[in-house]
Formats: sequence, structure tokens, C-alpha cells
Amino acid sequence: MRIRLGTRGSPLALAQAVLTEATLHAADPGVIVERVVIKTTGDRQSETGAPEAGKGVFVKEIEEALLADRVDVAVHSAKDLPVDVPAGLVLAAVLPREDPRDAFCSRDGRTLDELPAGAKVGTGSPRRAAQLRRLYPHLAFVPIRGNVDTRLRKMREGEVDGAVLARAGLVRLGLATAITELLPAEVCLSAPGQGAVGLEARLADAATRAVLARVNDAPAFAAVTAERAFLRRLGGGCKTPIAALAVAEGDDLKLHGYIGEEEGARFVAGSAIAPAGDAEVLGVHLAERLLGEGAQELLDE
Repeated sequence: MRIRLGTRGSPLALAQAVLTEATLHAADPGVIVERVVIKTTGDRQSETGAPEAGKGVFVKEIEEALLADRVDVAVHSAKDLPVDVPAGLVLAAVLPREDPRDAFCSRDGRTLDELPAGAKVGTGSPRRAAQLRRLYPHLAFVPIRGNVDTRLRKMREGEVDGAVLARAGLVRLGLATAITELLPAEVCLSAPGQGAVGLEARLADAATRAVLARVNDAPAFAAVTAERAFLRRLGGGCKTPIAALAVAEGDDLKLHGYIGEEEGARFVAGSAIAPAGDAEVLGVHLAERLLGEGAQELLDE
């Protein structure tokens, strides 16, 4: 069987495509995989320095290629995938998840606790900035753009004293040595889907979906499902400080959620637990509970 993988051309996207290819071959050595590189709106904006238009800029063209039968599987960072999948497509599989925690990379080896007042910490994520401003009000959290290599280069050149990045991306690019410290969930709860690779397919393509079912990691799929359901119910996008992480506890799934304002002073957070088979219901339940506890006001603002 031949499977065409649609992927972005960034170093991290290609690393995830290689991982997907290896996983498919391990499950079925007879599968022939062809990689199709697609430039997305987000890639073009990164090249020109234009601000990102919102969640979905890194997936739109790949989904269009999938719908047009130019590729058979779309490979995504699950955190980039909008919660509303286009009609005719389905999130068919999630590969085994990398550690979803955020990582702090420092120019001189100092941790966040060791940085002096006024030190610049680069992050392109309102979620990270909001959570870290609350704990480190003396630090300056400033925007930083570009792929992982670009952000690390800007840090080394002194544009910032440190940068917060996803551990998973650093590990997949062989850059784990750049990590100064890992940030526990209590300090910075991760983005929905962070650390997971999601594989999207056409709903009507039963043959490809059957192959993907063999590489699907059930615990990772359940966790990502709960986190995405939480985000979908809140109606938030990449500009809203929203975080969610689901963790397996035996046959159950415990979901932690966070909604905050950009400056970080006000936030609503909580957790809920349910059987892993009820992941979608769990995400909706926790979102509705937090909406009733003040999250709606933060989202309206």
C-alpha cells in the first residue's frame, strides 16, 4: 500500500513526518510512504515577519491537499490543529506522546528563579506568558518568533536572556541539551495537544484509516481528545491563554484546565476525572464548570 504524507517543510515538521514514516513501517513493512512537503500560510508569514492570523495557519493548505486527494495523511503537531476539523476529514490517529511540558532555555545556564529583575524571556505564546508572569512578575516576557532554531539563535545573540519552548520539539530536533530546566505543570500547564503528533485522514478512506488505526496510541488519543474538547467548548484560539493537560490514572483520565488573562493576575483553573472512554465528555464537563466559575468573563474580555 502507498501512503502520501502531507507535511510542512520546517525542520520540526519534517522530523515528525520521519517519525510517522518509521512508525508506519514498523507496523506494516509493506507500506510505501511518500513525503509531500506543503508550504502553509503560517510558513509564509514566518518568512515575511507578518503576525500569525490565528490557529489553523499551519494546517489549512495541508487539509486542502488531503481533501483534494493529493495526499492521504496529514501530519500535524496536535496543538496546531484547530478543534473544528473540516467536513470529510477525521483525526484518525495520535502517535505515542512526547513529554508535553514546556522547557526554559537560558543563554547563560541560569534558571527562571535565578534571572535578575528585568531579564527578557522570549515566548510567542500568550498561554506561557500569562502563567509565568504571575510567578515571575519581575521578568519581562517579550514576543519572539520563528522556528525552534531561529528562537535559540536569537537567544544566543542576546535578543533575549532565555526562551520558553516545548520540550517535545527540542527533543525531536536533537536539541535537548539546550534545555536549562523543565517547567512542571504547576508552573506552566501545557497547550492542548502539546507533544503529540496527530494524523488526519479522509473519513471515506477506509484503507488508510485501517493502517493508521494500527499506529494509534490509545492513551495519547484519549488525552488529546479530552484537551481538544475542553478547548472547543471554551471557543478559544491561540491568542487566548488557555491550557489543558490530560493524564492517565489507571483506567481513568484526569484533565487539568486553565484560562487566564494575558497579564496573568486573574485566572480560573481546575481539574476533573472520568473514565478514559469518556474523554470527550470529560473535556466538555471541565470547560463548562470553569465557565461557571469565572472563565466566561475572562474569555469575554
